[in-house]
Amino acid sequence: MEELTLVQRIVVWILPVIFAITVHEVAHGWVAKKYGDNTASALGRLTLNPIKHIDILGTIILPGLLLLTGTGFIFGWAKPVPVDARNFKKPLRDMAIVAVAGPLSNVLMALFWALIARLGVMIGAGFEPVSQPLIYSGVAGISINLVLAIINLLPIPPLDGSRILTGMLPHYWAWQYNKLERYGFIILMALLYFKVLNVILAYPLFLAQNLFFSIAGL
Repeated sequence: MEELTLVQRIVVWILPVIFAITVHEVAHGWVAKKYGDNTASALGRLTLNPIKHIDILGTIILPGLLLLTGTGFIFGWAKPVPVDARNFKKPLRDMAIVAVAGPLSNVLMALFWALIARLGVMIGAGFEPVSQPLIYSGVAGISINLVLAIINLLPIPPLDGSRILTGMLPHYWAWQYNKLERYGFIILMALLYFKVLNVILAYPLFLAQNLFFSIAGL
């Protein structure tokens, strides 16, 4: 595939990034509602309208900077969908299930974008004005969704991986562990700045991308 200009890269990535982040949050709220918590629904957050979920730093500035600086991967976040665990019958267990919904939604979206890319491959070189945008968008969609799925499974509060781990810990240790949440953003940014995140993500992302790119026929 040809090297894209900066403007072309922005055009290709903007929809996959926004919807990867948005659907991730909606998935949390939707599953929370299934388990008895209507908080997100009552606040109008169970919508695919990106405006309801956009966080200026996490949805626009950070992904934009990562795209411009060519770090090798792009990620971000939306405004967290509010979930009140007091409405769950089994708060720790149900919160863990709600947490799983986010990364799982990203895996399903990666599959969707893989099929979009495969459609572009099937159309082929004979009609590049259609096939190339489908392939490039598909590759972007696979990449951002797999990165979000893997990053969110890291056990750093308040990432989804920490909620899943909390559901497995005894109550006392879960409480102690979640005290780290106030430092979570700092820890994540430090891992990103010192390129530790690149090392952590490299191998699982390589394996996952190979799988989904093969589905896409790339």
